[in-house]
Amino acid sequence: MTHYELLFVIKPTHTQEEIDAHIANVKASIEKDGGVIAATQNMGMRKLAYEVEKHNRGYYTAYYFTAKPATIIEVERLIRINESILKFMTVKYAKKKEIIAWETAVKRLNNPHSAKEEAVAPKVEVAPEATADSEA
Repeated sequence: MTHYELLFVIKPTHTQEEIDAHIANVKASIEKDGGVIAATQNMGMRKLAYEVEKHNRGYYTAYYFTAKPATIIEVERLIRINESILKFMTVKYAKKKEIIAWETAVKRLNNPHSAKEEAVAPKVEVAPEATADSEA
Protein backbone atom coordinates (compact mmCIF):
# COMPACT_ATOMS: atom_id res chain seq x y z
CA MET A 1 0.00 0.00 0.00
CA THR A 2 1.25 3.45 -0.93
CA HIS A 3 0.83 6.65 1.09
CA TYR A 4 -1.16 9.49 -0.51
CA GLU A 5 -2.52 12.93 0.22
CA LEU A 6 -5.56 14.12 -1.72
CA LEU A 7 -6.52 17.80 -1.57
CA PHE A 8 -9.66 19.00 -3.33
CA VAL A 9 -11.66 22.22 -3.54
CA ILE A 10 -15.47 22.27 -3.75
CA LYS A 11 -17.46 25.14 -5.29
CA PRO A 12 -18.57 27.75 -2.73
CA THR A 13 -22.13 27.92 -4.09
CA HIS A 14 -23.17 24.69 -2.34
CA THR A 15 -24.87 24.41 1.02
CA GLN A 16 -23.05 22.74 3.91
CA GLU A 17 -25.12 19.58 3.44
CA GLU A 18 -24.13 19.36 -0.23
CA ILE A 19 -20.47 19.96 0.64
CA ASP A 20 -20.63 17.19 3.25
CA ALA A 21 -22.19 14.86 0.67
CA HIS A 22 -19.37 15.52 -1.84
CA ILE A 23 -16.75 14.93 0.87
CA ALA A 24 -18.48 11.67 1.83
CA ASN A 25 -18.54 10.57 -1.84
CA VAL A 26 -14.79 11.07 -2.17
CA LYS A 27 -14.23 9.18 1.09
CA ALA A 28 -16.43 6.32 -0.11
CA SER A 29 -14.57 6.10 -3.43
CA ILE A 30 -11.24 5.84 -1.57
CA GLU A 31 -12.50 3.15 0.80
CA LYS A 32 -14.37 1.20 -1.91
CA ASP A 33 -11.22 -0.41 -3.32
CA GLY A 34 -9.55 -1.06 0.04
CA GLY A 35 -8.03 2.34 0.76
CA VAL A 36 -7.58 3.23 4.43
CA ILE A 37 -8.04 6.86 5.46
CA ALA A 38 -5.60 7.82 8.21
CA ALA A 39 -6.61 11.47 8.68
CA THR A 40 -8.95 14.12 7.34
CA GLN A 41 -8.36 17.85 7.33
CA ASN A 42 -11.34 20.11 6.62
CA MET A 43 -9.89 23.55 6.08
CA GLY A 44 -13.21 25.24 5.38
CA MET A 45 -13.98 28.07 3.00
CA ARG A 46 -10.84 29.84 1.77
CA LYS A 47 -9.83 32.32 -0.87
CA LEU A 48 -8.40 30.76 -4.01
CA ALA A 49 -5.00 31.87 -5.28
CA TYR A 50 -6.62 32.73 -8.61
CA GLU A 51 -10.11 32.71 -10.07
CA VAL A 52 -11.35 29.25 -11.14
CA GLU A 53 -14.59 29.00 -13.16
CA LYS A 54 -15.54 32.51 -11.99
CA HIS A 55 -15.13 31.54 -8.31
CA ASN A 56 -12.77 33.33 -5.93
CA ARG A 57 -13.40 31.04 -2.95
CA GLY A 58 -13.72 27.30 -2.34
CA TYR A 59 -14.16 24.70 0.39
CA TYR A 60 -10.85 22.88 0.99
CA THR A 61 -10.57 19.30 2.24
CA ALA A 62 -7.55 16.98 2.45
CA TYR A 63 -7.41 13.23 2.98
CA TYR A 64 -4.30 11.34 4.09
CA PHE A 65 -4.64 7.66 3.20
CA THR A 66 -2.99 4.47 2.03
CA ALA A 67 -4.21 2.66 -1.06
CA LYS A 68 -3.23 0.65 -4.10
CA PRO A 69 -2.27 2.65 -7.21
CA ALA A 70 -5.35 1.36 -9.06
CA THR A 71 -7.53 3.03 -6.43
CA ILE A 72 -6.05 6.43 -7.24
CA ILE A 73 -6.93 6.07 -10.90
CA GLU A 74 -10.58 5.42 -10.04
CA VAL A 75 -10.78 8.19 -7.40
CA GLU A 76 -9.31 10.77 -9.78
CA ARG A 77 -11.70 9.65 -12.54
CA LEU A 78 -14.69 10.16 -10.24
CA ILE A 79 -13.39 13.58 -9.13
CA ARG A 80 -12.89 14.70 -12.75
CA ILE A 81 -16.49 13.94 -13.68
CA ASN A 82 -17.84 15.68 -10.56
CA GLU A 83 -18.64 19.24 -11.67
CA SER A 84 -18.82 20.48 -8.08
CA ILE A 85 -15.09 19.97 -7.48
CA LEU A 86 -13.10 22.91 -8.83
CA LYS A 87 -9.56 21.60 -8.34
CA PHE A 88 -7.80 18.58 -6.87
CA MET A 89 -4.27 17.38 -6.32
CA THR A 90 -2.99 13.95 -5.36
CA VAL A 91 0.48 13.63 -3.81
CA LYS A 92 2.24 10.27 -3.60
CA TYR A 93 4.66 9.76 -0.72
CA ALA A 94 7.21 7.13 -1.78
CA LYS A 95 10.61 7.93 -0.26
CA LYS A 96 11.46 7.18 3.34
CA LYS A 97 11.67 10.86 4.35
CA GLU A 98 8.37 11.62 2.61
CA ILE A 99 6.62 8.77 4.46
CA ILE A 100 7.97 10.08 7.77
CA ALA A 101 6.55 13.53 6.91
CA TRP A 102 3.21 11.90 6.01
CA GLU A 103 3.13 10.04 9.33
CA THR A 104 3.98 13.24 11.22
CA ALA A 105 1.14 15.10 9.49
CA VAL A 106 -1.30 12.29 10.32
CA LYS A 107 -0.25 12.30 13.98
CA ARG A 108 -0.64 16.08 14.12
CA LEU A 109 -4.12 15.94 12.58
CA ASN A 110 -5.31 13.06 14.75
CA ASN A 111 -4.04 14.58 18.00
CA PRO A 112 -3.90 18.38 17.57
CA HIS A 113 -3.82 19.18 21.30
CA SER A 114 -0.51 17.44 22.03
CA ALA A 115 1.30 19.31 19.26
CA LYS A 116 0.02 22.65 20.57
CA GLU A 117 0.94 21.79 24.15
CA GLU A 118 4.48 20.90 23.14
CA ALA A 119 4.89 24.10 21.14
CA VAL A 120 3.45 26.34 23.85
CA ALA A 121 5.00 24.63 26.87
CA PRO A 122 6.42 27.30 29.19
CA LYS A 123 10.15 27.37 29.62
CA VAL A 124 11.28 27.29 33.22
CA GLU A 125 14.22 29.53 33.92
CA VAL A 126 16.21 29.16 37.09
CA ALA A 127 17.08 32.46 38.73
CA PRO A 128 20.71 32.75 39.78
CA GLU A 129 21.07 32.23 43.49
CA ALA A 130 22.19 35.19 45.54
CA THR A 131 25.57 34.68 47.14
CA ALA A 132 26.84 36.16 50.35
CA ASP A 133 29.53 38.11 48.44
CA SER A 134 27.03 39.96 46.28
CA GLU A 135 25.02 41.09 49.30
CA ALA A 136 28.00 42.53 51.18
